[in-house]
Formats: sequence, C-alpha cells, structure tokens
Amino acid sequence: MKELHLISFNYPYPPSYGGIIDVYYKIKALAEIGVKIHLHCFVDDIPETVDQEVKNITESVFFYKKKKNPLHYFSKVPFAASIRTSDTLFENLMSVKAPILFEGLQTTPIIRRLKNRGCSLYLRFHNNEAEYYKGLSSSEKNIFKKIIYRIESLKFADYQKKLLKEFNAVFCLSEKEFNDVESYSENAQLIHIFHGNRTVKPLTKKGDYFLFHGDLSISDNKRALEETITMFKALPQYKLVVASDRAGDDLKKKISNIDNISLVPIETRENLHRLFEHAHANILLSYQNSGTKVKLFNALYNSRFVIINQNITDDKTLTKLCRFGSTSDEIRQQIIETAVQDYNEYETRKDILERNYSDDAKAEEMSKIIFKD
Repeated sequence: MKELHLISFNYPYPPSYGGIIDVYYKIKALAEIGVKIHLHCFVDDIPETVDQEVKNITESVFFYKKKKNPLHYFSKVPFAASIRTSDTLFENLMSVKAPILFEGLQTTPIIRRLKNRGCSLYLRFHNNEAEYYKGLSSSEKNIFKKIIYRIESLKFADYQKKLLKEFNAVFCLSEKEFNDVESYSENAQLIHIFHGNRTVKPLTKKGDYFLFHGDLSISDNKRALEETITMFKALPQYKLVVASDRAGDDLKKKISNIDNISLVPIETRENLHRLFEHAHANILLSYQNSGTKVKLFNALYNSRFVIINQNITDDKTLTKLCRFGSTSDEIRQQIIETAVQDYNEYETRKDILERNYSDDAKAEEMSKIIFKD
C-alpha cells in the first residue's frame, strides 16, 4: 500500500488560486492512481467540517492553526514558515510511517525534528520564495508592507539555501524553479503544475469580450490590472471584463466610471469556466518572474486567445500557444489584432496540452520517484 503525508500551507478547497490549485489537483491525481493521502493543513481558522470533495480523495485530514503572534516577524526563520509549526503535527506524522511531501518552504520548519527519524522527505517547490517576496516588495505601494516583504525575501534567501539539500527530491513547477534549485543542490525534479483540466474545450470562432481574472488582494495582480485598465481606457471600442472575488472598494469605484470595463465576481469554478467560454481573449500579465502561472493552463484549456507578457511562463511550448508582448505597446497591439481574428487553435492545443501536460502523467512520475523502493 502506498501512503503519503502531504503538508499543505492552507486547506486546499475550493481550488481557487495558484498554489492551492496545484495542491488540490495533485492530491486528486495521486489518489486516482492508488496513493492514500494523509492531508495536514495549516489554516487561520479550523473548519467545522471537511468538504466531501476532499474526503473523497484523502485517507485522513488534520488541521493546525497558524500562529498569530506578531513577534514571529522577529524570528530568523521567515514569518510565513515560523507561523506554521505544531507539536501535534509531529505526533500525527509519527503515527503513520510514510514519506512526507511538504507543499512549499513555508511548511518545513518541522524538518529539524524529522531529520533523525528516518523519514523520506520531499518538497514541492512552489516558488523561489526569496524572489517571490522581492517581487511583492517591488509591486507594493504601502511602505510598511514593502519593507516587510523585503525582509521576508532576505530571510527566505538564507532559509532555502540551507534547507533544499535536506530533501530526497525537490519537485519544481517550471524550468526556472528547476534551475534555481539545481544551483543550491542536485535533487531537483521538473514536474509541471497540476491544474485539473483534462480536455481542451472546443469553442466557436468569436467571443464577446477580453477577460482579466485573478486575486486582487495580491500586489502583483493589482499592478497587472492597473496596466490593463490603462490600456483599455485608451481602447474604448473593446470590452474588458475583470473577474475577481477580492476587489477593493477603490477599484470598484474606479471601474464603475469606465464604460467599456466591468467587474464581476468569480464565486465558483463553474462561473469562471463560463467566463472563459464567452471570452474572446484573456489578458495575463505579471511583473514577477516565477515560472508558469496556473491561470495560464486554465485559459488555454477553457478559452480562446491568450495574451501574455514574459513573466507568465518560461515554457517555450506554452508561449507558442499564446500571443506575446513584452511592453505595453506590444500588448496593446496584440489586443487590437486578436479582436478581429477568428479562433482556430483547438486542434493544436488539444494535441500539445493533452499529450504533454496531463495531471495523470505527472502523478505517475511523482509516485515513481517517491515510492521508488
């Protein structure tokens, strides 16, 4: 019997944003090939019940409350990691002898207690956290948050340099993360994002609007939206739909004053897919170079044209499936050109995506590495 402890930085349901999408669909894909998952989640508040969708794909589920003491900011360990510690987690890990998969460096402080216990330790390297927080600091306008993010970046730079060698394998999302890990250690494995899409959706040649979607509590997404709004204000002939469940009052007010831009909630995966289905093109921009964004797979599988800048993916095959612009002027030109084009890329996408980027194949590959003995 193949059993696996999986320690998640948050409860992976609903799978509504980047890292959690990878966690949830990884669990689902591993469960479907017979791996029994013992799921351990760090959360702000422990939920009263476990969603049936999670029960269906796990053997057991445990919750641990994240620490809330602000003194953790003064720890040498990065704040995101220092708040995710638990004696009960250690006891639960010891109760079932199985390999342990850490979802992100922020879940790894307990590794010091596991070193001499003969545990097989694996890491899903979601981000180069040092670069991620450095990017957040650059995009953030609030001076206090800017400083906090910069300090966190420096802490993670030291933390990951010391820790990455401790794992049997480090599973990287993209070429960039793979190369980052290889520069520290020689245990990197490239396994792309688990995204939950199985088939490319066949669609008509024309959609109704351009779509921007994302978590607008994240400074990088807010900056990307500001840039997108600026472009569409200068292109009043084209309609832009902004989809998010986390839009502030200032943004709502700003968008309400622009005739060709509207803001809608996402709320459910079904609603998001409906938005994809009716979009003619998707605008995906980022100012952080952190490998392939999971939102790219969602758009490529479920919508029509996808317009990106250089930070959405470092995968050359995926880039070829998109319209690319490295500057605002180039992106603006792509908007103008795709607006009048018919979408005829279904067969090409189906062949490339379903053959090379399926969750099933990634689960099999990961399982072979973890359970090689």
